[in-house]
Amino acid sequence: MVVLRRTIWVALATAVVLGAQQNDTDFFEKQVQPVLGVCWQCHNEQLKSGGLALDARDAVLRGGGRGEAAKPGHPDDSLLVKAVRQSGDLKMPPKGKLSADQVAVLERWVAEGLPWVEAKASDKPRGSNHWAFQRPEHSTPPAAKDSAWVRNPIDNFVLAQLENKNIKPSPEADRYTLLRRVSLDITGLPPSPKQVEEFLADKSPQAYEKVVDRLLASQHYGERWGRHWLDLARYADSDGYSIDAPRPIWKYRDWVIAALNRDEPFDNFVIEQIAGDLLPNPTTDQLIATGFHRNTPSNFEGGIDFEQYRVEAVADRVATTGAVFLGLTVGCARCHDHKYDPVKQKEFYELFSFFNSTDEITREPERYDFYRPVLFLPTPEETAAADAYWAQVNALSAELIAYGEKLQAKPRQADDPPLHEDAGLAARIKTLRELMRPGGIPGSPEYHWRQPEARLTRTLIMRDLPQPRETFVHLGGDFLKHGDRVYPGVPDVLSSKPVTGNRLDLARWLVSKDNPLTARVTVNRMWQAYFGKGIVETENDFGLMGASPTHPKLLDWLATEFMQRGWSQKQMHRLIVTSATYRQSSKHRPELEEVDPYNNLLARQARIRLDAEIIRDGALTASGLLSEKVGGPGVYPPIPEGAMTTTQIKRPWPTDTGEDRYRRGVYTFFFRMSPPPNLVLFDAPNGQETCTRRVRSTSPLQALTLLNDQAFLEFAVALAKRTLKEAPEEDRKRLEHAFLLALGRKPNPTELDRLATLLAQQREEYKGRPSAALEVAAALEAGMARSEEKELEQVTLKDAPEIAAWAAVSRVLLNVDDFMTRE
Repeated sequence: MVVLRRTIWVALATAVVLGAQQNDTDFFEKQVQPVLGVCWQCHNEQLKSGGLALDARDAVLRGGGRGEAAKPGHPDDSLLVKAVRQSGDLKMPPKGKLSADQVAVLERWVAEGLPWVEAKASDKPRGSNHWAFQRPEHSTPPAAKDSAWVRNPIDNFVLAQLENKNIKPSPEADRYTLLRRVSLDITGLPPSPKQVEEFLADKSPQAYEKVVDRLLASQHYGERWGRHWLDLARYADSDGYSIDAPRPIWKYRDWVIAALNRDEPFDNFVIEQIAGDLLPNPTTDQLIATGFHRNTPSNFEGGIDFEQYRVEAVADRVATTGAVFLGLTVGCARCHDHKYDPVKQKEFYELFSFFNSTDEITREPERYDFYRPVLFLPTPEETAAADAYWAQVNALSAELIAYGEKLQAKPRQADDPPLHEDAGLAARIKTLRELMRPGGIPGSPEYHWRQPEARLTRTLIMRDLPQPRETFVHLGGDFLKHGDRVYPGVPDVLSSKPVTGNRLDLARWLVSKDNPLTARVTVNRMWQAYFGKGIVETENDFGLMGASPTHPKLLDWLATEFMQRGWSQKQMHRLIVTSATYRQSSKHRPELEEVDPYNNLLARQARIRLDAEIIRDGALTASGLLSEKVGGPGVYPPIPEGAMTTTQIKRPWPTDTGEDRYRRGVYTFFFRMSPPPNLVLFDAPNGQETCTRRVRSTSPLQALTLLNDQAFLEFAVALAKRTLKEAPEEDRKRLEHAFLLALGRKPNPTELDRLATLLAQQREEYKGRPSAALEVAAALEAGMARSEEKELEQVTLKDAPEIAAWAAVSRVLLNVDDFMTRE
């Protein structure tokens, strides 16, 4: 048997050498490298566990303490293969075992003579041949046999791979599903019954495309895709750490939304955020845009070393830049050379140098907030209020001085009271002190707390020092231990020529054709949002250990198309959602379980649970409560009692009672250390670091929240009242209308019967408990304020049981799986 196996391996190796040498690159990068990556955690040039490194071919041949690791062409005699087979005393990896497929890959690799893809040129770092480090190429879409299915070039790439596996794509989703899917994906809001009716009635060939164009033109597009970007920007409304003080940054959030709505070219979008302050004569908007890197958490606790946390902020900006624009774990090179990717520690600090001269501490408090540069953007009303304040202070000061001079000029009598007991003087001093409190020394954190300047609209921005700081390698990542001095630069593996200068030079390189990653990484995240995962599944790691693209030519085509279309994000969104690939049904196909269990070939669409904010926004829309106001300071919708008592400083939560109570989730005020529980429960990121993909968990608490949370109870009551008001006075018609409002489609007969049974049960229940019915029915009024736009409807004891029964039905509709998922 051993002889037979050896003969087979030799024959295989001979065949490969004679006829398949051109596949070495694909085989090594796509199959061998991911398996070796498991070994590299211990067996790399830095650690050399057992004296063995496996991160270069010569190191494999050299071996370690047990001798050579592999004999090219002889897998059965190779220590590496024996170890992963776990057939002898040496069993690797020590924790667990490689799969049979992974072992087979290493056996084939050794049999083929250890093919290893090295850099094409000797002056390039190891790993330079990795697919992600090559410029994307704009290839011609492949021809497809079933050309009738193809709607745009995306489908050619997808269908070609399906046809290679003899797989047919799924049929197009039904029109209800298609409209709800694309509406939620582009605007984050479900379609209204009127929009559903109009789409179903439009029989023109371009009916769907007209919907897409309407959605892309909506002001809500910027809110939906702005939320995606704010995840990357680690946006929050507070500083983080234990103090977690509020910070003025919402103008940046609004800038993102507005920039996306006007389809600002992505290259400008990036440049303005990284270095808008360094552009010639920067506009107010370009300064606001630099808030991207002011979203870093900041520590202002007493007794801290400000330099330590300044360095932490700069390191965060480097890591964030690497993840957001390069799709690389650059931050791993802060303490040592990257274990897997060709990024040296020195190169980390060369990137660090671009951000190291940012102004953080100053002696000009009127231009700063907590030592950070701010841009004041007061409204006319705020300016008038501040002017009135200082006019009052000046008048009181003048009056106080005059009164004091009068007292000084007046001859003092023996029986006159001391000045500090003078009632008139004491009253004036008290009033002035109240106006000025708490005061503080200019430049201290307490200064201007403020005073009216603290109430002026302002936003944190980036600004460089007049003279750049010197940058050194931090030995072991310790900011106190300086190594060699370094200057601005980017990793050699990513650029054909040096990139030096300041943040503006870095920003321009990020979106240049010389950078192979930014366009790829960006279109991959777009794809991820529409299909549940990217063409590269490890969206935050395009490095050597990242997943290989499932459709590499499609990824490159999208990246180059993005650049050729002037970096228009809206055009790319339209291209993706109008493809036949996107429009497929998501229904499960049992016949694909073996050939493509994870749907990598895209033979169907994906069912995706909605983001935290979108679940809330959907409930607001269904209930009719949604405020469509765009922009403005963060708002305070209801949150559970006691949610703000878990941190060092108990921050107030002034729950809104008017229109702001029903704003979209993107506008909810977000404390890093005590974020709104309902958002966190549905996996909203915490704002501590960049988030390139949200996880989607399933928890009983989610169901309990949708059923019992104060906010969702209000939504359910409002949906009940809307149903009773808008639908005909017949139960089944009303149930159909409520279903359409919540889920964007009509119920099937079984669903309708079950809801009718529930409604009857709840009517009977609440008739016998009128006080409980009144409590439920009045839940909405408890949170709403009287206004010209919306008068409170007083619930009578007679109405309450009917409203409460319909609210129970609404609570079910806002809790079912179909409501929480895209389709």
